[in-house]
Amino acid sequence: MEGNAFAQFLPLVLIFAIMYFLLIRPQQKKAKQHLAMVAALRKGDQVVTQGGLIGKVSKVSDDELEVEVATGVKVRVVRSTVAQVRSKTEPAAN
Repeated sequence: MEGNAFAQFLPLVLIFAIMYFLLIRPQQKKAKQHLAMVAALRKGDQVVTQGGLIGKVSKVSDDELEVEVATGVKVRVVRSTVAQVRSKTEPAAN
């Protein structure tokens, strides 16, 4: 009787394990990489926002960035909306 109950739950356990390794784990890994990328943003980096704006970071604050999208045109964006960093600046020498 116990073996039969275990055999009934085995497919559910296998489906959950497959879903974890194919969907949940890669999403968590990607989210962790995105947080690291956003935390490493600094002045001079060229970024692409989720809205498709491409610009250079001109000011960095706690949760916002000021991005220059054209000469003299600056917009404020939330850090988490940065989708990609196109080019990084070199760290300043101390």
